[in-house]
Amino acid sequence: MPGFYETTVQQFQKAAQAVKLQDDVRAILSEPKSVIQISFPVRLDNGTLRLFQGYRIQHNNILGPYKGGIRYHPQVSLDEVKALAALMTWKCALAGLPLGGAKGGVQIDPAKHSRDELMRITRRFTHALGTNIGVQYDIPAPDMGTNGQTMNWIMDTYMNSVGYATRNEHRGVVTGKTISCGGSEGREKATGQGLVYLIEEWAKEKKVDLKETRYALQGFGNVGSWTAMLLDRLGARCVAVMDHKGAIASADGLAVDALVQHVKATGSVAGFTGGKPVKEDDFWSADAEICVPAALENQITARVAGLLKAKLVAEGANGPTTPEADEALRQRGIEIHPDILANSGGVIVSYFEWTQNLNNEHWDLEEIDTKLRKRILRSHRAARDAAERHKTDLRTACYGVALERLQAAYNERGIFP
Repeated sequence: MPGFYETTVQQFQKAAQAVKLQDDVRAILSEPKSVIQISFPVRLDNGTLRLFQGYRIQHNNILGPYKGGIRYHPQVSLDEVKALAALMTWKCALAGLPLGGAKGGVQIDPAKHSRDELMRITRRFTHALGTNIGVQYDIPAPDMGTNGQTMNWIMDTYMNSVGYATRNEHRGVVTGKTISCGGSEGREKATGQGLVYLIEEWAKEKKVDLKETRYALQGFGNVGSWTAMLLDRLGARCVAVMDHKGAIASADGLAVDALVQHVKATGSVAGFTGGKPVKEDDFWSADAEICVPAALENQITARVAGLLKAKLVAEGANGPTTPEADEALRQRGIEIHPDILANSGGVIVSYFEWTQNLNNEHWDLEEIDTKLRKRILRSHRAARDAAERHKTDLRTACYGVALERLQAAYNERGIFP
């Protein structure tokens, strides 16, 4: 099976062909502008020194400053981060944001480190990045294994590295911060909220009552748990959940709030008494109208696609569906909300946070949610129109909208010198 980077390139080339992207623009977008690879030492709690590997890939900034998360995960690699950075370029362009695409990561299992060690790792990585990030240059955000506290540490380290008199001008160097440190209302739930807005729109179009709808959810981190809580408020029933340690199911529906508390206490859905343990194939074949993959890439393979009973796959994760599975789902008539559309709520609200920081403002949650719904549904309509215009699938159309917007910028600006 091709790796994540190879499948990302494959989808880019497919979309470029569909919209007849100019050869010169295709060449520019086929590679990242900057690849930053850093080895940095950190003293651990036991006094030993360990060398960590970190990355920051800056894919493209024709539309605005680089933007993208930093993930802490044992599987972080150069190719993975390159793929994620490219997806951020397409995601920001599709959402109509004045931002480019980037991604970063540190090869680490955060669960195996104390809070103090994570703080030292984060501050040392930030210091090593130096001027490769900046409020008008490259703006990191949380991703898998990182959170608001991580962003607070990055912001504080960066602010203490610039001139004292201007340090508060740099509060927007990261987004996804806690509220008290300049974060935005609604940022924690943003990715899940955007996903749910699209599911609501799908239900409206298909005349489906969400109160009579069941869903299966892979991954119960930030995106997965918020998606579950928001769908639970709409009356949808969570019948199966799987994470890295196991899967559970209940035909009557899992108690989402209790499951959230269980995962906070134990770190996994495994062992939750409100559902019965099931095997992986039983999870994928759960009797549910909606499947939400919200974990790692390449989880829905062609084999898994044959097990699904869902009518909709809403991609909360980046790249969760392989190209072969993508085709298999389409042949079965299963609708797909592709990742660069479905999980774009996070970067959209990150943009709102950045804007608030630049203007020394703080918007209320109602304003954030209203702006998010309007923007993500506008992206959905643009992609649907492009799918009809180019006679292609929605994923390729999402890429196509992004590529056409990037091409317009290159054509109107020209190439320096």
